[in-house]
Amino acid sequence: MDVIYVSVLVILVALFTFWIVLLRRVVPTNEVHIVQSGKRSISYGVGIESSSTKETDDQISAKGLNGNTYYEFPSWIPVIGVLVSKYPVSVFAEELIDYEAYDQGRLPFVIDVKAFFRISDSEIAARRVSSFSEMRSQLNAILQGCIRSILATNSIESIMQDRAKFGEAFTKEVDDNLKSWGVSTVKSVELMDIRDAKDSHVIKNIMDKKKSQIEMESRTEVAQNNKKAQIAEIEAQRETDVKKQEALQQVGLRTAEKEREVGIANEQATQVIAEQQKITKEKEMSILQVAQVNQAEIDKQVKIVEAEKEKATTVINAEAKKQTTVIDAEAQKQSALIKAEGEKASTVMIADGNFQSKTFEAKGIDAEGAAKANAEKLMQLASVEAEITLAEKIGNNESYQKYLVSLKQVEVMGSVGVEQAKALEKANVKVIANGASVNAGLNNVTDLFSSNGGTQLGAMLEALVQTDTGKAIMDKVTSTASRDKKES
Repeated sequence: MDVIYVSVLVILVALFTFWIVLLRRVVPTNEVHIVQSGKRSISYGVGIESSSTKETDDQISAKGLNGNTYYEFPSWIPVIGVLVSKYPVSVFAEELIDYEAYDQGRLPFVIDVKAFFRISDSEIAARRVSSFSEMRSQLNAILQGCIRSILATNSIESIMQDRAKFGEAFTKEVDDNLKSWGVSTVKSVELMDIRDAKDSHVIKNIMDKKKSQIEMESRTEVAQNNKKAQIAEIEAQRETDVKKQEALQQVGLRTAEKEREVGIANEQATQVIAEQQKITKEKEMSILQVAQVNQAEIDKQVKIVEAEKEKATTVINAEAKKQTTVIDAEAQKQSALIKAEGEKASTVMIADGNFQSKTFEAKGIDAEGAAKANAEKLMQLASVEAEITLAEKIGNNESYQKYLVSLKQVEVMGSVGVEQAKALEKANVKVIANGASVNAGLNNVTDLFSSNGGTQLGAMLEALVQTDTGKAIMDKVTSTASRDKKES
């Protein structure tokens, strides 16, 4: 039985201890708790230190050394039972939304107001109200009363125009009413909005009036500004025109002055140029006079020289004509001799050519007969061997080869002889052939038309000039050629 009693006792002690632990409270950092017991009220919260057990209640209350922990025993327990009121220490807001108010002329309107509060003395606040919700309803009623009393003494126009002033007035009125509540405002009470109440158009009419006034003032100001701008533009244009006219006047005066100076300078320059032209003309006339005198002297000397030249020329021409007549006669004589000799040589060359032609022709016939006999003999041989043999025989037959060469020579010599005869006949050249035969003499004649003949002819003329008679003949020939050239 003792064990049961002890066990029950231990359980009861444990339950009691657990219950005591459950009654322990720690105050949050943003709250203050007012604990009311039968003898006193104590505030607990952040920054409040625990009091010593030896201090009296008056000392603890004076110092505020209460701490932030306590035990919340139920109020029905005698002596130790408590009542707890919780209040925030942080800032809290209180608003009036769609609050209907009146101005001093009883014109209705609706406003929105917002205020921020904090509990400055929790014990006073706890003595005023039993809970924080009750405190908020009381603050709302105080806020309404203060605002209504202030707005009722002002016109709606002034309320709309100076909200900041009314916010300060609201704050001052509210602070005066909250001194005995342990609560204070944090910042100015703000008048958030003001608008027409239901079925009211007062504020709208005021705004329309204000808008029309602003528009009127704006249009008036714009008109005044436009007027001032136009006046300023007219004044500026007038000043500009005046300045332009003055500038044109100055430019005209300056232009006239410049033209006058330029005209004077041009006239002076023209006079100087005329004087210089006069001097230049005089110098030119002097030079021309000297040139004419010199030219006359030159013409005189030229005419004298030309007369002397004509005189000498006449003498020379007469002498040349005399020499030319002698040379022409001598040349005609020599030409007749050369022509006769040429005709003689031509006749001899033709006769000799015919003789050589007939001789070679007879030899050719003889050779041709022998060749035909041999050919008939060889035709009996086989065709291939006959051709080879014929080729060999022709190659070895010197007589036949000579016949072919002689025949070609006869043809060539005949043509050459004929052409030489024709050339000599037209050239009136007489050739005296001193060769052993007519052919040899004729061959020497052809040297006249070769480089060898030309060289020999030059040597002959050089030897002729070395004699007195030859020199006289050459002088006549050259003087005659010079006269013919001049006449041509």
